[in-house]
Amino acid sequence: MHRRTAAIGAAAVTALGLAACSGGGDAGGGGGDDARTATGPITIWYSNNEQEVAWGEAMVEAWNAEHPEEEVTGQEIPAGSSSEEVISAAITAGNAPCLVLNTAPSAVGQFQKQGGLVDLSGFEDGASYIEERSGDVAAQYQDAEGAYFQMPWKSNPVVVFYNKDLFTQAGLDPEAPALSTYDEFLAASRTLVESGAAQFAISPAPTSEFFQSQFDFLPMFAAQSGGQGFVEDGEAAFDSDAGYAVAELWRTLYDEGLSSQEQYQGDVFADGVSAMSIVGPWAVKVYEGVNWGAVPVPTQDGTAPEETWTFSDAKNIGLYTACENQGTAWEVLKFATGEEQDAALLETTGQMPIRADLSTTYAEYFAANPAYERFGDQASRTVEVPAGPNTVAMLQTIRDAWSESVIFGRSDVREALDAAAAEVDELAAQG
Repeated sequence: MHRRTAAIGAAAVTALGLAACSGGGDAGGGGGDDARTATGPITIWYSNNEQEVAWGEAMVEAWNAEHPEEEVTGQEIPAGSSSEEVISAAITAGNAPCLVLNTAPSAVGQFQKQGGLVDLSGFEDGASYIEERSGDVAAQYQDAEGAYFQMPWKSNPVVVFYNKDLFTQAGLDPEAPALSTYDEFLAASRTLVESGAAQFAISPAPTSEFFQSQFDFLPMFAAQSGGQGFVEDGEAAFDSDAGYAVAELWRTLYDEGLSSQEQYQGDVFADGVSAMSIVGPWAVKVYEGVNWGAVPVPTQDGTAPEETWTFSDAKNIGLYTACENQGTAWEVLKFATGEEQDAALLETTGQMPIRADLSTTYAEYFAANPAYERFGDQASRTVEVPAGPNTVAMLQTIRDAWSESVIFGRSDVREALDAAAAEVDELAAQG
C-alpha cells in the first residue's frame, strides 16, 4: 500500500541523522558549472511499486528513442529498510544516481545538509519551470532561502473513504452521508459501531512511526486551519485552536472505542473492520473490491468541499550532486514532468501530477475516470511538510505527543501539543 512504501521507516531516522552529520560535500550542492552543463548518459531510480515501474520504464524508453547520445538507465530503487535510508547511504558513498523519482519532502532537508542535492534554481530555467508547472503550491517546496532542492512532482491528496455497504447496514445515507462537521462525524461513527455494522468507525494505524500523522492529524489540521502547515514562519502552528480541536476529536474517537488503540494485522478498511479510512488516490485501485464513497476530511463546523484543504502525501524528484552529467539530468527531469509524461503518470498510477492546471489540462481523463475526480480537485488545496534538516524529528515529536495524549489518553491533549510545539520550535530554529 502506498502509505507503507512511501514512508521512511523508524530505523531510518537515526541513519539519516548520522548521515547528515557525516555527509560529503557542500550543503549547497551542485557540482559546479561544468557538471551543471555536462551532457551524456545518466542513471535514474524510480519507485518499486508496479504502476510506477511501468510508467518509469516507458518514460525512459521514450527519452532514449529521441536522445541516443544521452542514454538513460532506469532502475527500481535498491532494496533497503526504507528508500530514504538507501538514498542517504548512496549520498554518503558518493554513488547516488543522477535523479531519484521517489524523494520524500520530509527527507529533502537532510539530503541537502549532506550535500547530496543540486539546487535546481541554479539552472537558467530552474525556478521558472518549477513555478510555471506547479503554480502557487511550489512555494511550499522551497528551502529557507527560497531555493528548490526538489522538483514538486506528484501528490496523493488524502480524503475520507467510507464503505457504502456498512453505512447502509447502519441506517446511514450511503450516497450523501453527513460527515462534514465534527458533530456529524462523531454521530455517524457512534451509529456505525453501536449498530454493529463495523467494529470501528475509522481506525488509522495507532503505531508510533512519525509518518503516521499524515493519515490522522496532518490532513485534519490542514482542513481545520484553512491550509496551514504545522510549522509557519519558522514556528509551530499546531498549538492553536485548530490543533486542539482536531486532537480533541480524535481523543473522543479513541476514548469511546470508535477507533482502535491496537494495530490491526491486515487492511482494516478492506476487511470491513473499519467503516472509514483516510487515504489518497492510490486507494482507488487498492479498494476495487469495496463499495466505497469519498468525502473531504471534516472540519469542526463544516467547510465546503471546494474550500477544504488536506495533506499532500507528495513524492518529488531530486537531482543528486554525484551526477556528472547534470545538464542531461535536468532535461530528463523536465521531460519526465512535461504534459505528455504527466498524462501517462496519471493514466498509469492514478497519482496527481503537481500542476497548477491539473483539472483543466486533463479534463478528459477525469471525465472518463470519475473515481479520481475528487482527488484532481483536491490536489489544488494541499499542505506539505516544512523544509529543513529536522523535519523528520519534528514529525516524530508530534507523533510521540499524539500517541501519549490522543491515542492512549495518558496525558492532557492540550498540554501535550503545547510541549510538542516548544520542541518543534527548537528544532525549527536549528534549521
